Amino acid sequence: MKDFTLIIGKNLNNIRKQKKLSLDKVAELTGVSKAMLAQIEKGASNPTVTTLWKIATGLNVSFSYFMEEEESDIFYISHHDIKPIIEDEEKMKVYPLFPYDSKRRFEIFTIELEPGCNHQSSPHNDGTEEYIIVTEGEMELVIESNHYKLACGDAIRYFANKDHSYRNTSDRKVSFQHIIYYFK
Repeated sequence: MKDFTLIIGKNLNNIRKQKKLSLDKVAELTGVSKAMLAQIEKGASNPTVTTLWKIATGLNVSFSYFMEEEESDIFYISHHDIKPIIEDEEKMKVYPLFPYDSKRRFEIFTIELEPGCNHQSSPHNDGTEEYIIVTEGEMELVIESNHYKLACGDAIRYFANKDHSYRNTSDRKVSFQHIIYYFK
């Protein structure tokens, strides 16, 4: 099983050095404390989805930039080999399948929401699009004040530069494929 905690830490340190930023400056740009950033860089802390999004947005990189490893011609990974990123008191699990690649400008995740999960996502940069394909159960997607009910097999695309949330209002687990396309 891949230890994304170490990979995330290494990549945070790399982007910070590439941009010639101090931990203080990264904390200012992201709203994440200097102490937390230092722990993440050392691989001593596994950041939540919300924390990782704050860092990605503040540093103007993709979410899965932090999960990137060196690329080969074929990339195979079993769902069982991926250590999920846990959020919302273990009601949300994010499995990074295909991390962001600047040549392709997208990333793909499998996301599972347990009953009662209501995950609020901050707006992403302008031009960012999200695609959702529900593969199990039923969910509700809220984009600003618009509500969309999605059942197994349903799909939706939207610009993600607005407040949006993923909700499981059912009594069963929901699973969906989540593709994020970055304009720049």
